[in-house]
Amino acid sequence: MDIGDPLDFTGRAVVVTGGTRGIGAAIAEAFLTAGADVLVCGRSAPATLPGSGGRPCAFRATDVRDPEAAAALVDAAVARFGRLDVLVNNAGGSPAVDAATASPRFVEKVVALNLLAPFYVAQAANRVMQTQDEGGSVINIGSVAARTPQPGTAAYTAAKAGLLGLTRALALEWAPLVRVNHITTGLIHTESAAEVYGEDGGKAVAGIVPMRRMAVPDDVAHACLYLASTLSAYVSGADLAVHGGGEVPARHLVADPARNPFSSS
Repeated sequence: MDIGDPLDFTGRAVVVTGGTRGIGAAIAEAFLTAGADVLVCGRSAPATLPGSGGRPCAFRATDVRDPEAAAALVDAAVARFGRLDVLVNNAGGSPAVDAATASPRFVEKVVALNLLAPFYVAQAANRVMQTQDEGGSVINIGSVAARTPQPGTAAYTAAKAGLLGLTRALALEWAPLVRVNHITTGLIHTESAAEVYGEDGGKAVAGIVPMRRMAVPDDVAHACLYLASTLSAYVSGADLAVHGGGEVPARHLVADPARNPFSSS
């Protein structure tokens, strides 16, 4: 039986939070290229919206930490496209802050952005998707920090661990019409993060990744296409690792750096 191209999203509607730059922009452009109509959001409009083939994304200024604003974002997508098939909860992040001195306000803002906001937008999306014969797909963009904390990331780590748990809980409650999945991202080379990885732009850091390179935003975008497509029709509550195999354990590098098989030297 001919089921057509499972990666053809023509006629499908997609919302990508934090979709104006970096990973979010790559995700938005990937869905546009696949034929979807895409709405992205951010705190403020960028100078240039993500686009593909002469088609730009639609944009709505939204603070997704506000439940009413999150619901309005979904309503705007439905008003514009007539439906909502895919939600990618990409908005997130946090600067490094020592847990001993992190203020309550800082902790609350980090948890709100990385855990509560995805919950709020997903709730609004689910209300729409449950009314559609084809249902829908929610994809939460997480981080290896949920499993492997780094110094300065206590609040972020806790929020991302919560996002993984939330994904599994929502997948349980919203099936069979709405599938909910999680992507664990590893080290990703973006313009904004390049300086974090050192003066060499991350070349040395890439040496601890089994794939011998850091991820690029398109690696995450392609995983989103898979999870939103019929190729993953029976996949829900899953955690898809997009981290190049993880990282070489520090104890291995310390014990014998010369024997590191993934060294870039």
